[in-house]
Amino acid sequence: MASFDRQGLMRHLGARISHIAPGRVHITLPARPEVTQQNGYFHAGATSAIADSAGGYAAFTLFPEGADILTVEYKINLLAPAVGDHIEAVGTVLKPGRTLTVCQLEVYGVQGDGSRKLVARGQQTLIRVSATDV
Repeated sequence: MASFDRQGLMRHLGARISHIAPGRVHITLPARPEVTQQNGYFHAGATSAIADSAGGYAAFTLFPEGADILTVEYKINLLAPAVGDHIEAVGTVLKPGRTLTVCQLEVYGVQGDGSRKLVARGQQTLIRVSATDV
């Protein structure tokens, strides 16, 4: 998605979209010192940022041409220290709407052998706006 490439924060973090389907987007963030906290775990800010973007792009996949999206609010619970070769945020649309869309957010710590552990879960509300309004 071209708009993802324009997101300075995602570029700065080193995040990339790894899967796109209608109503579902995965964003992957590789482990590196710049995205960790003092104990070496992925920082909650980085974890939350990719979760927010995954939900936003999941909703965006269902919108018509010329529409854009903004986050209204989100809540995330950090369930376990985020460790692994990378983390993967999964945004899934729960309730699409003409104005407001609600998404589920999940973040997994993924090891080199492919094993995954749920490290964060949340919910998000987004608002559809005209691309000319943003």
